[in-house]
Amino acid sequence: MHVKVIQRILGLLLMAFSLSMLPPIGVSWWYQDGAAFAFIVGFLIVAGTGLLMWFPARREFRDMRTRDGFVVVASFWLVLGLAGAVPLLLSENPEISFTDAAFEAVSGLTTTGSTILVGLDHLPESILYYRQQLQWLGGMGIIVLAIAVLPMLGVGGMQLFRAEITGPMKEARLTPRIAETAKGLWYIYLGLTAACALAYWLAGMTPFDAIGHAYSTVAIGGFSTYDASIGHFNSHAIELIAVAFMLLAGVNFALHFLAVRRRIVGHYFQDPEFRTYLVIQALVVSLVVGYLLLAQVYESGLDALIKGSFQAVSIATTTGFTSAEYVAWPGFLPVLLIFSSFVGACAASTGGGIKVIRIRLLVNQGAREITRLIHPNAEIPAKLGRRILPQRVLDSVWAFFSVYVALFVVMMLILMATGLDQVTAFSAVAAALNNLGPGLGDVAANFTILDDLSKWVLIVAMLMGRLEIFTVLVLLTPAFWQR
Repeated sequence: MHVKVIQRILGLLLMAFSLSMLPPIGVSWWYQDGAAFAFIVGFLIVAGTGLLMWFPARREFRDMRTRDGFVVVASFWLVLGLAGAVPLLLSENPEISFTDAAFEAVSGLTTTGSTILVGLDHLPESILYYRQQLQWLGGMGIIVLAIAVLPMLGVGGMQLFRAEITGPMKEARLTPRIAETAKGLWYIYLGLTAACALAYWLAGMTPFDAIGHAYSTVAIGGFSTYDASIGHFNSHAIELIAVAFMLLAGVNFALHFLAVRRRIVGHYFQDPEFRTYLVIQALVVSLVVGYLLLAQVYESGLDALIKGSFQAVSIATTTGFTSAEYVAWPGFLPVLLIFSSFVGACAASTGGGIKVIRIRLLVNQGAREITRLIHPNAEIPAKLGRRILPQRVLDSVWAFFSVYVALFVVMMLILMATGLDQVTAFSAVAAALNNLGPGLGDVAANFTILDDLSKWVLIVAMLMGRLEIFTVLVLLTPAFWQR
């Protein structure tokens, strides 16, 4: 393992991340909110730390190995969360502990959207902007952004890309050069963000709110500048715009990339995962809206349609916006929505969850085993659409699912041991591991009630959810560290 190479890259990435604290300084000066000092000091601390790491190893230009990539990604997300917490810790409003600052920063960067803050409506504008920006940077992955830059500094990017990209098939490339792929993905990301912000502004949001909510919508993050989230605006138009962009952000960005490059859209419906994604979203929306209408929760059928559709898409894509108090909806609806987040969005999207492609492969494998019982001697290949998959892909899916369930159970038991009830513990872990945000029970509105141990357990869950578990767990195996 090339320790100096890893140190050099981490130093560069920290210095790059420190630049994200400059825009909030401008926002603070524009609104005269008095919070600029926290970001100025935060910038100096993070940039200085990065410089101290980079300088001794600045001449280390050896190629990274695959294991080096995993170390860089996993350790950088941990360091990034701590660095992102610095301005929140230094701020006088809100005045929060180190644990709470780390929780908020990691929740933002992993696009989870769980929060320990209350009274968002009265916080400084620069703090509100910073939270939204954290989600936007984490959405596509700041590592992917770095891949487009690091080749100019003599660092290969494929090792980082394999550790960062979501989904079971990590070898696929959109272009021969990984830097070109990363740039293409970010252009799509920027375009969607700009379009979303413009749509929000035209629908009645202020420019500040439009930009902030576009950041968290396209990132499938769920942070808002108001305690009432999207419900603050009380606008059907804004909710419908959010639904459209949440659905787009939950699609595999490779499909968006090909649509822009080839100027065609037919390939969307040729993709098995995309078709499954639409079916799942349509099913959840239909169940939610249908039950709301039957239970007559809203006097207006239009309100039931829009509120139900918005909340279903928001939770099922793991965005986590709220426009209604869905936890008080009757029957099975709150639990249905939480379970829909386990499926989540598509692979290589900004969403969380287990991912649609894995769920589809698990269902296909179940059907395959049933067929084998009927025809024991038949050779039945594993397929995704018309594509025959190697056994290694299926093995990775089953391994991911089993480890996911085991981790979920352990984390839930730890939270229950701290005194939380079953519903709160279950939904808190689901919200963190699926990068969802809101939960049920005592964490329906925020996570302030949790003790420090529970918060750190959920911080680990958020990081594992963002890096899809194995990127973190591989570092804990003795074989990884053997020569």
